[in-house]
Parts: sequence; C-alpha cells; structure tokens
Amino acid sequence: MNKKKKFKKNTLKIIGGKLKRQKINIIHSKNLRPTKNFIRETLFNWLNKYIQNSICLDCFAGSGILGIESISRYAKLVTSLEINKKIFFKMYKNLKKLNIHEINIININALQWLKKKENTYDIIFLDPPYNCLQLLQKTIFLLEKNKYTKKNTIIYIEKKISKQKIEIPKTWILKKSKKQKKIEYKIYLKK
Repeated sequence: MNKKKKFKKNTLKIIGGKLKRQKINIIHSKNLRPTKNFIRETLFNWLNKYIQNSICLDCFAGSGILGIESISRYAKLVTSLEINKKIFFKMYKNLKKLNIHEINIININALQWLKKKENTYDIIFLDPPYNCLQLLQKTIFLLEKNKYTKKNTIIYIEKKISKQKIEIPKTWILKKSKKQKKIEYKIYLKK
C-alpha cells in the first residue's frame, strides 16, 4: 500500500551567501507565505550586483527570509517590519540562533511605520499577503510620499497574479519581471 504522508514543512533553507544551507524555523500561519526557493534564487541573481553593502527595508518580513538572504549576501543592514507578534518572535529567535545582528526587526504595522520619515533605502522588499493589493498600493504610496526611495533604489514586488492592477509611480522603471504559476515578481529601479 502506497500512502503519502502529509506533513507541513516547518523550516526554510538559506540558499546563498555566507549562511548558505543554514535553516530557520517558521510558524505555520495562514498569513505567512515565505518566498519560495526558486523565486528567491531568481531574485538574488537579479540583485547580485546591488546587494553588497546595501541598506534594505523589508516591509512585510514574515519569516524574515528575504532579510536573512540579504545579510547572507553581505547587505550592510536590513530593517524588517512584521505586524504579527508570534511570527515576529520566531524571527527574533532565528536571528539570535544564526548570530545575525545586522537586521533590525520591528513589531509594527508597516503602514503605521511608513507614515513617519525614517530613512532612504537601497533595496525595498514588498511582499504583502497575496490577497491584499490595497495594502500593497498604500505601501507604494507611502514609500513615495515620505521619500523612502532615492535615485537607483531597487524595489522588489511579489504578488498573486490578478486582473486588478496596482499603480506604480512613473519614476519606477521595470527592470525584471517573471511569473510562476499564480505568482508574479518584479524589480523596479527608481530613476
């Protein structure tokens, strides 16, 4: 009898850089959907010449894997925003376990945090929950309004493919784009 065992994967593997093959633990939550390995590999191939010594912002950190991959590939500093307390504390434990000090994690609603002027960033990751296009749109608006982007900032957007369009600022130039099953991901360069 051939029975398939159903189990939920509770770890993610870092796919590149100085922390390659290290694992982080994740919480299973309907609101947590970590970026898949093949997408992360493509993304960081796209970012390869920009990531070293960059200052990054991850607006919807979740598992924290995009920030951790960035530090693994020698980004200088990452600010990670996460609203869910359980997910935030799991990320905190993972950073402690991996001895990562270059990620500043903040337990806050991204929109609330973005309403104040904080800093400009070299790379910004926008990977909100998939069914929240309005949240993505508001985030893009606040990034521009409060000048979190500067000339040559790279903005990564990952979202579910949808007929509903999001409005991208005219100063953001599409550089790379890919679709996988129900997901689309793109990088823009601020001109």
